Amino acid sequence: MNTDVAPRLGAWRQSWKLAAAAAAGLPAWLAIGVLLRGQDAGTRSWFLIGDPLVALGCLTVLLWRRRFPLTVALTVAIVSPVSALATGAALLALASLSARRRPVEIGLVGSAYVTASQPAVGIYPVQSPPGSLWYQLAIPVLTAGIAVAVGMAVGSRRAEVRSLRERAESAEREQTARAAQARVLERNRIAREMHDVLAHRISLVAMQAGVLNHRGDLAAEENRVLVRGIADGSRQALEELRDVLGLLRAEPGHPEPLPPTLDRIPELVADARTSGLDVTLTTTVTDRPSDAAGRTCYRIVQEGLTNAAKHAPGAQVHITLEGKAGGELGVSVRNSPAVTMSARPPGSGFGLLGLSERIDLAGGELDHRPTPDNGYLLTARLPWPDATHEKRT
Repeated sequence: MNTDVAPRLGAWRQSWKLAAAAAAGLPAWLAIGVLLRGQDAGTRSWFLIGDPLVALGCLTVLLWRRRFPLTVALTVAIVSPVSALATGAALLALASLSARRRPVEIGLVGSAYVTASQPAVGIYPVQSPPGSLWYQLAIPVLTAGIAVAVGMAVGSRRAEVRSLRERAESAEREQTARAAQARVLERNRIAREMHDVLAHRISLVAMQAGVLNHRGDLAAEENRVLVRGIADGSRQALEELRDVLGLLRAEPGHPEPLPPTLDRIPELVADARTSGLDVTLTTTVTDRPSDAAGRTCYRIVQEGLTNAAKHAPGAQVHITLEGKAGGELGVSVRNSPAVTMSARPPGSGFGLLGLSERIDLAGGELDHRPTPDNGYLLTARLPWPDATHEKRT
C-alpha cells in the first residue's frame, strides 16, 4: 500500500503547484484584459489565444523542471514575459531552481527573466504614466527576488529535513548494529558460562564411565562408588545448568547461584577427588583478592581439572595458588601423563580461548604448554592490587 501512496502523493503535489502557478498569473491577465478594451483585433486576438497558449506551454515545460532544472527555468524565464498569464509559471520556475541553492544558476535565470521582461512590455499597447520605466524594471526585479527568497527557504528546509532523516537513519543503523553486537556478546557469554559450568561436570562423569567400561576387575563396592559418582555428577550438572539458565533468563524470584570465588576452590578440588581424580592443592594465599580475580582464578582451576579429566585420565593433578596483595596472584595446574587410555570426549577448543579472554580482561597473563614428561602445565598470573594502600592514597 505504501508503494502506491508515494507516487500518488507526488502527482498531487505536482498538480497543485501547477494550478497555483496558473492562478498566480490570472490576476495580471485579467487586469491586462480590462486595459485592452477598445484595442485593435490583433492585440485582442493575441490576448485571448496567444497569451493562454504561451502560458500553457510554460506550465507544460515545468513538468520536467526536476529532471532539467536549469534548462527549463531558463526557457520559461525568457518566454514567459510575452504572456501575462505565464507570470506564475515564471515565478515557479525561478523558485524551483532557487531551491537548489546554486548562486550562478539563480543569477543567470534571474537576469534572463528581468532582461526579457523589458521588451515584452510593448506587446500590449497600454498607456503608461510618466516615469514608468523605473516601474518596468523594479517590478520584475521585485517579483524575481521574492521567488528566489521563497525558493532558497524551501531548499534550506529540504536540506534540513534531509539531514535529519539521514541522522535518524544513521542512528537506526547504529542501534541495529549495537543490538546485533549485543546479541553476539550475549551468545558468547551464554556459551562461556555453559562451558565453564558443564564441561567440568560432564568430563568427570565421562571419566568415571570410562573407568567402569575398561575395568572389569573392580569390586562391587568400587562399582557402586563409581555409579554413585556418575549419578551425583549428572544431577549436579543438571542443577548447575538450571541455575545458569535461570540467571541468564533473569527469572523473577529465581535464586541466584553462588558466584565462584577463590574460597570455593577447595570445594571444587573435593568434587574432583570424589569423581576419581588424584588432585592435590597447595596454597600460600592468606588474604582475599577481589571478587573478579577470585572468579577468574576459580575458572582457571576448573578449566585445568576439566582438561585433565578429558585428556589425562588417571593422571595426578597438582594445583598451586600463591601471591599476596600488592603483587600478583599466581595459579598453576599441572598434571602428569595419562595412566589409562580410554575413549575421550571431544574437545570444543573454546575452553582455553574463553579463559584467555577472561585473563586478558583482568590484565593478567596465561600460559599453557606440554611438559617434558608428557604432562601438561597451565599457569596464569593475575594482578592483585593492594586495596588497603589504594584507600589510604
